[in-house]
Order: sequence, then C-alpha cells, then structure tokens
Amino acid sequence: MKLRSKISAVVVTGALAGTTALAGAGPAQAAPPPPNGSVCAIQTSNGRFVTAVGGGGRITNVMRTDATVIGPNEKFTLEAIGDGVHVDLRTRLANYVTAVNSGGLTHNQVADVLHTDATRLDTWETLELVGQGDGTVGIRLFDRHFLTAVDGGGRSSGAFDTNRSVVKSWEKFRFICGLSF
Repeated sequence: MKLRSKISAVVVTGALAGTTALAGAGPAQAAPPPPNGSVCAIQTSNGRFVTAVGGGGRITNVMRTDATVIGPNEKFTLEAIGDGVHVDLRTRLANYVTAVNSGGLTHNQVADVLHTDATRLDTWETLELVGQGDGTVGIRLFDRHFLTAVDGGGRSSGAFDTNRSVVKSWEKFRFICGLSF
C-alpha cells in the first residue's frame, strides 16, 4: 500500500472517529469531508459493499449492495466540493453518483433511484456525510433525505431508496478508505 494511501486511511478514520466524539449522545453532526481524492469502499449495515455496476456510466441496473468483497467496482473516489461540508462520489470510470430527482424516491417508484452516468457535478451529485456517533455515517442528499440501503444491503436490484428523513440502521454506512484502484 502506498504511503499516501495509508495516510489517507488514517486521516479519514480519524476524521470519522472525531465526529463520533463530537456527536456523542446529541444530534448527529456533519462529518468533516475526507481528504480530497480518497478512494473508499462503502459498507452497508449488514456488512455488504456497495457496487457501481460496470464501474459506472449507467442509468439502469446501476448500483447493488450484495458484494461480499471489495473489487474495482466497489471503490469510489470521494471528493470534497470545497464548502467544508459536501462531497461527491465518483465511480471507477470517473462518473458521478447521482440521486435521481435529488432524492425523495423509493425503489418501488423508480427502479434505479441512483444513476452513475453524470460527467459533471451539479446539486443531484452533492452529498453530506453525517456522523452517527458509532463510526458510521448517514449520506444526506441535496434534498435533505438520507440514502437507504434497502434491507440493510444484500440486494442486486431495488437496492436503494432516497426518501428517509431520519437515520436508522439501513441508513448507516461505513467508509473504508485508503484503497487504490
């Protein structure tokens, strides 16, 4: 593992741990954005990993939550947007992860509430990592809803909803950073 990757892993882990200390028993707080360009896997509450099918660039059969190991399509680049709060996620093919309609949808309404075909950053690609006090984060979308891994993960279709207003177990994600492509 490259030294820069090791340092990034420690910094991101420390930043999220710092958020845990800040959050305590009080309300959840925004987690500091990770170092710009961190390569991370995203783990759901049941221990599975988020996958960008085909490495990104899709509007159907886009994202899954059933991976048991981290491969190239389970790695995302986190980029700080520059406001000190928001980040974006890029897939292996460098497309942005998009919350369709900026959020507020279920997989029963729209089969794929996330897309991975965006080539430019806009509000639908803007995310906020909200520390939960236990080393996990809620992923708040631009419309203020949280991303949900349906069933806590383990799904190959209908894997996400974007309509929750509070973070419960299915809305908690763990970022494993310091990886390389």
